[in-house]
Amino acid sequence: MKNKLNINRTILFLLFCSLPTAFLQAQQQARRPNVLFIASDDLNDWVGALNGHPQVLTPNIDRLAKRGTLFTNAHTQAPLCNPSRVSIMTGLRPSTTGIYGLAPRHRQVERTQDVVTLPQYFAAHGYRSMSAGKVFHGGISPEEREVEFQEWGPDGGHKPFPEEKIVKTPLDMVEHPLIDWGVFPEHEDSLMDDYKVASWAVDKLEELGEGDDEKPFFMAVGFNKPHVPLYATQQWFDLYPEEEVFLPLAPEGDRNDIPDFAWYLHWYLPEPRLSWVIESHQWRAKVRAYLATISFMDAQVGRVLDALEAQGLDDNTIVVFWSDHGYHLGEKGITGKNTLWERSTRVPLIFAGPGVTAGARSSQPAELLDMYPTLVALAGLPEKDEVEGLSLMPQLKNADAVRERPAITTHNPGNHTVRTEHWRYIRYADGSEELYDHRQDKEEWSNLADHTEYADIKKELINWLPEKDAPLAPGSKHRVLENKEGSWYWEGEAIDFNKLIR
Repeated sequence: MKNKLNINRTILFLLFCSLPTAFLQAQQQARRPNVLFIASDDLNDWVGALNGHPQVLTPNIDRLAKRGTLFTNAHTQAPLCNPSRVSIMTGLRPSTTGIYGLAPRHRQVERTQDVVTLPQYFAAHGYRSMSAGKVFHGGISPEEREVEFQEWGPDGGHKPFPEEKIVKTPLDMVEHPLIDWGVFPEHEDSLMDDYKVASWAVDKLEELGEGDDEKPFFMAVGFNKPHVPLYATQQWFDLYPEEEVFLPLAPEGDRNDIPDFAWYLHWYLPEPRLSWVIESHQWRAKVRAYLATISFMDAQVGRVLDALEAQGLDDNTIVVFWSDHGYHLGEKGITGKNTLWERSTRVPLIFAGPGVTAGARSSQPAELLDMYPTLVALAGLPEKDEVEGLSLMPQLKNADAVRERPAITTHNPGNHTVRTEHWRYIRYADGSEELYDHRQDKEEWSNLADHTEYADIKKELINWLPEKDAPLAPGSKHRVLENKEGSWYWEGEAIDFNKLIR
C-alpha cells in the first residue's frame, strides 16, 4: 500500500512538472500588476504637489502623489510633443533617433521603424494593451494602429471649437487657430474631447473589473489639456477670478546675460511673446485659462482613478502620471515651450501602486525615458537592454537613493541641457553656454557660465553631454533648427537676427 502511495505521488509530481508552459505563463500573468499610464500635454510643474503655482487646484493628481512616489526633479528629453513622446515610447533619446521636430513619426525613420515600443513590449509578454487620447503624437496612422496597441479608444483632441476665436487680436508671429483661450463651451464638460477619453477609460475599467480575463492590462490614457486652445467650461474658470490670478515672475532684462543663440530655439512660433500678451492685455487671461484647463484635466484624471478604485483594481495596478514637457507663461519673455530652461523641461512624474513607496518625494534627477525600464521592472518583465533610460526602482524603494546620472534634455542637434540635483548646464549648438545654481537661483536668473570659479562644475557637467548628435531624420519639419554651410535655418528659412521678435 505504501509503495502504491509513493507511486501515485510520483505520477502526480510528474504530471505537475509536465503542465503546459502556456498554463504556467497564464498563472504568472495573472499575478503581474496592471499598468495605468496617464499622460497630460504641455503641463509644467503647476501641480499642487509640486508647488509650481500658489493657486493651482489639482486635488486628484495630488492624491495620486500621496499614494505613491513623486519625482520633484523630473525632466523631459525634448521640449516638444513629438520628439518627447517618441523618446518615452521607444526608450531612446532624440540625439539617438534624429527625431527633433513635429515630424517625422517614429515608424517613418529607419533607426526606429522596427523598434519595440513600450506597449508592444508589454503585449509581447502577455499584456492586453489599449490606448485612448494623445499618447503618441496626434494623428495616429492606420499602420500604427495595427502595431502599437491592440485596442484603441477615441483619439481625443482639441474639440469643440467656437465659431470664431475668442482672442481676436492678431498674433505677433504666426497666426494659428489653436492659439486661443477663454470659456468654451459654457457649461457642458461632456462635450470636451478629454472628457470623452476619460469616459472611455471609465467604461473600459468597469469592463475589466467585471470580466474574467486573466491577462493583466496596459492601459494608456492621454489627455490633451492644458495644450492650447486653452478652453474649459465656466466652472473651471470660476476657480480662478481673473483679478486675483498670480502672474509668473518675469523680470525685465532677464535675458541680458543669456546667449543670443537661445532665441534660435524658439525663433518664429505660433505661441506669442510676453511683450504681445502684455500689449494685448492678455497675460492674466492666458494664465487664468492655463490654470482652468489644468483643473479640468485634473478632474478627468480623478474620474479614471475613481473607476480604478471602484472596480477594486487599484491594489494590483501600477499608476504612472506624466506630462510630455513644460510650458512658459511669460518667464524668459515668452509663452509656450521649445526651450532648455526649467520651465520648459520640468514635468510632473508620479508612480503609485505595488512595489512603490507611498507618500515619498524624490529630488533626484529623473528622465521621462526612465519610465520604460521602470515599468518593465515593476511588472517583473525581462530587462530590455536597448533602452537608454535608467530604472527608477532604487528611488521607488527609497526616495533618498542617489542617482549618479543627471537628466538631459535636447532640442534640435547640438542643443542640450544637463540637470543634476543642484545645477543646470546648457550648451547650444554654437558653443554658447548657461549655468545655474538651483540652490540659490531656482528661477534661473543669474547665468554663471562665464564665472571662472565654476569652471570645474562646468567641466563635470559637460562630461554628460551626448557624445553624438544624430542629424535631423529625413522628413524632419516643424520647429526644426538646422545649420547649412555655416548659416542657421529655422524651418527651412534662413535666420536673420535683425528680424527677431522679442
